[in-house]
Amino acid sequence: MQIALDLPTWMLMLALTGKPLLRERRRLRLRLFSTAAQLVTTGRRRYLRLAKHWPWTDVITDALNRLHALPNPG
Repeated sequence: MQIALDLPTWMLMLALTGKPLLRERRRLRLRLFSTAAQLVTTGRRRYLRLAKHWPWTDVITDALNRLHALPNPG
């Protein structure tokens, strides 16, 4: 439960930079958790397909790419 509560804070610190970082935390949480997306499973892989018309798609995609580029701690 604690990890789920800390997710927006970690996203702010590790992945989001620039303009989205200046947004207030409540609005950011609303944008992140209400994103129009579809979870697709093909074979043994899962893909998150974000809607192209969603205004925050680019911000979330960039943030996920930054998180993916971080070194594995374990």
